[in-house]
Amino acid sequence: MNWKIIKSHLRVVFLTFEMTFRQNMVDSFILFTIVVQPLLIAILAMWMLRERGGDYAIFVIVGSGMSGLWSSLLFVSGNSITSERWNGNLEGLVASPTPIQFAVFGKAMANVTQSLLSMIASYSVVAVLFDVQLRMEQPLVFFSSLVLTMLTFMTFGLIISSVFVINPDVQRWQNGLEFPIFILAGFLFPISLLPGWTNPLSYILAPYWATRVLHAATVGLATSSEIILTWSMMILFGILYIALSGRMFKKMLYRARVEATLNMQ
Repeated sequence: MNWKIIKSHLRVVFLTFEMTFRQNMVDSFILFTIVVQPLLIAILAMWMLRERGGDYAIFVIVGSGMSGLWSSLLFVSGNSITSERWNGNLEGLVASPTPIQFAVFGKAMANVTQSLLSMIASYSVVAVLFDVQLRMEQPLVFFSSLVLTMLTFMTFGLIISSVFVINPDVQRWQNGLEFPIFILAGFLFPISLLPGWTNPLSYILAPYWATRVLHAATVGLATSSEIILTWSMMILFGILYIALSGRMFKKMLYRARVEATLNMQ
């Protein structure tokens, strides 16, 4: 692959990112998902923990922000291909010389980037509404981990979007997948409070490792070994998601180009 082709593919990613970002900013459902819902979660959690102090407050803010990231990934990125099918654009996308993965990745990048608004909004509202002083003990580790988290979530978006369009029956479980991940990934409370048999389920979720290092960085418990472990797991999952999504997209394109059945499901 020469530089000219790489440049054209990257251009598709950033143009899709810009277009999706603009569309999302005027979509009330998406704004509710990435801003209002996480903010309500943060307010309710802080109301219950208002006597515990600033450490709990920053824990809640990070958790509510992660809930916004996951909801955006599940509902917005997950529907990124399905929505194109509903709008009649799927045929044009699969016929394009640029692989459809790049367009979907641009959509996921816009959704995940906008989801950071939930963390910013939660930080501001909790600090003012509950009059607590919020501090971050390891800001460099936190923001580095946040960047890696966003990249991992973007690659996960490729998996979800392709699965939903290939098998619509899986998409019917979409609403039911939101809160179990909130719990298993430890967004708002440690998974040590859950029954022991659920822990392996948490370990196979990339959001758990992302949440673990972000929470540790906020309270200054992100040791070198903890950072290496969590970052390695996120990188491993990211590579795995890219590899699996490649196979899923090949299957999807076969149905669209050869069988011509993808748009009939």
